[in-house]
Amino acid sequence: MSDFSRYPEKLREVLEIFVENPTERNAMLVEYSDQFEGVPANIAVRPYPLDHQVPHCESDSYVFAEPLGPLQGSETRLKYYFAVENPFGVSARSLSAILDQTLSGLTAAEIAALPIDDLVPTLFGRNVSMGKGQGLLGIASVVKILAQRYTRA
Repeated sequence: MSDFSRYPEKLREVLEIFVENPTERNAMLVEYSDQFEGVPANIAVRPYPLDHQVPHCESDSYVFAEPLGPLQGSETRLKYYFAVENPFGVSARSLSAILDQTLSGLTAAEIAALPIDDLVPTLFGRNVSMGKGQGLLGIASVVKILAQRYTRA
């Protein structure tokens, strides 16, 4: 089994479930896609700002982070919001729902330290197409970049 010890607990648990149940992967991804909640109007409205657009994403996805205030001391917790403009973007919606459910509420420093290299292959399989894989990795990368903006230098 892969070592997911560097991932936050909730995300680690999801990754382990996907590894332990490879034949259920598609059903689990569809279930997460059904749980996707788009970005609320108080965070962003169409047309979404291009500086939040995910590069290389075929589903025309956007990522937004809202600071929730300090958790301990001066560490900022973040809440993530996602927009997926492609109505057929099941993979983008699935990943967005997973990242929201497992990372929202963590500190910016925890999210900024997130390893993302194994994320897409673990959730979507090693045979994910190059284009789709780049877009999904782009979503995870933007999540991490937004967190880095809230961390101290």
